[in-house]
Amino acid sequence: METVIVQLPEPPGAAAVRHGRPRQLALGPGQMATFGRGAGERPVDIPLFGEGVSRYAGELTASDDHWRLTNFSPRTTYVVENLEGGGEYVKVAPRRMGAPIPFELSRVVLPLTDGFVRFTVFAPRHTFLDPGPEAPVSRSAELTLMPFVLDPTAKYFLVLLALCEPRLRDPSSLAIPSVPEVVSRLRALPSCGDLTVSAVNFHIDYLAGSKLKVRERTGTQDSPRLDWKREALVSLALRFDLVQEKHLQIFWDSTA
Repeated sequence: METVIVQLPEPPGAAAVRHGRPRQLALGPGQMATFGRGAGERPVDIPLFGEGVSRYAGELTASDDHWRLTNFSPRTTYVVENLEGGGEYVKVAPRRMGAPIPFELSRVVLPLTDGFVRFTVFAPRHTFLDPGPEAPVSRSAELTLMPFVLDPTAKYFLVLLALCEPRLRDPSSLAIPSVPEVVSRLRALPSCGDLTVSAVNFHIDYLAGSKLKVRERTGTQDSPRLDWKREALVSLALRFDLVQEKHLQIFWDSTA
């Protein structure tokens, strides 16, 4: 049975890697591990360092193909980031018990008085159903329509990819490229050497209006932001995995 692997943080001033490998803690299904500053008479399994961390901050519990987090703090929310996604994260509220964490590669973030303390958790590879043979469709049956149909070879997809690139490379990034930055990024590709700002704006409008059908938020008294379409496109594309890290290979192959 695969286990949950916790990469243990090093004490301040200690070498980040010992003997070429980080220190690790392995948990089998049903096993638990506590984390926090600990105490001399009652140590924790995952020691964390910093004045803002409780002595007994929380607990991890391994399951078959995921893990759960319990927050012992009465006031502090913890955040679990998906290191393989597009900025997804889970908030674990104070005193929350057994919050299921769906990510295969996660980073647990706890706030300190002067920053944050983090540790990484590797979960077992997720299991999926065997797709099996497709069921026959009768002539009278209605076909299921795909909600999003994107062509990875189209220029509009390259524009979407360029918009999402900063967050694909760093999920914690909040940056969204401007239209001129998208033009500059894509002109390095042979198929986009003559790309213009007007063309990129056209593709953004096409994505927002026809392909992904995003809508501007209403019910606010704030004046409309000019960049709401780019923000909405990036949020939707990353949330539903319409653009993924593997698609960045398009840039690497074209510039190789």
